[in-house]
Amino acid sequence: MSSTKAAAVVFEEPGKLAIRQVSLKDLSPKDCLVDIEWTGISTGTERLLWTGKMPPFPGLAYPLVPGYESVGRIAVADEKNGIPVGTRVFVPGSTGFADVHGLFGGAAERLAVPSDRLVQVDEHLEDEAILLALAATAYHAIDCFGLDRFPDLVVGHGTLGRLIARLVIALGGDAPTVWEKNPSRQSGSVGYQVIDSGDDPRSDYDAICDVSGDGSLLNDFIQRMGPGGSIVLAGFYDQPLSFNFAPAFIRESCIKIAAQWQTSDLDAVQALIKEEKLSLGGLISHRSSASAAAPAYRQAFGDTDCLKMVINWRTNNE
Repeated sequence: MSSTKAAAVVFEEPGKLAIRQVSLKDLSPKDCLVDIEWTGISTGTERLLWTGKMPPFPGLAYPLVPGYESVGRIAVADEKNGIPVGTRVFVPGSTGFADVHGLFGGAAERLAVPSDRLVQVDEHLEDEAILLALAATAYHAIDCFGLDRFPDLVVGHGTLGRLIARLVIALGGDAPTVWEKNPSRQSGSVGYQVIDSGDDPRSDYDAICDVSGDGSLLNDFIQRMGPGGSIVLAGFYDQPLSFNFAPAFIRESCIKIAAQWQTSDLDAVQALIKEEKLSLGGLISHRSSASAAAPAYRQAFGDTDCLKMVINWRTNNE
């Protein structure tokens, strides 16, 4: 397997992208080889890798393969407890490269991945299965409030904000308000209201979940909270965060950071999808072939109308 090659998206350095062949490491007895069908582009973490603004992060070095939203089929199962060949799985990235770094290593036509990192997915999801990582992230953010306390305000109506709003409703909470300043992103709500913050008179929110990634808004959130209110920061922030102490003190505010989703979050999301309480439909706005991945990445990072871009690798695998 040492000579196994795969086409991959490679950030050679900040601002420089190539679609080229990379080498995969030898498979260990616990690894599977996965032929990737689709990968999603994250406009949060991957944009920071692209611009070179990613804060110090374990394993960060160029050249690197980005991506942690991959779906494919098992081509070679592991030697002991392998998922059967042909099974469709979700792949949350890979470090199985011999000549490039993997951060997060999912954007390639073929990946070497430990079998215990793979998650079987329902066939009917097709390319929507790439959204499982974001859905698990959304569930984890909600869980930071405690599942008996749901966010009543979500800031940002990108893919993650939409998933948080859908999950609140799926879990039995009241429909949250969602703030979004970009008019082109104010549509597409499912059972909840999307408004500009300037048009919202409320100042008694109990639980605010921010997915905007804009740390300069923190004082605005605090001013809109009621006594004992909580904020969960679920975006990724490349600048230091600060806030005015007195308003937070008066409200006895709590600020918490949502980190990496866990396997239990993904399991919970899959259960909600199976029970038809949560839909991933309508969240993928753009699709591209792998051969056109370079302009697709530029569009995903630069076009605010691009909610979620998916790269199709299947023609490379056929």
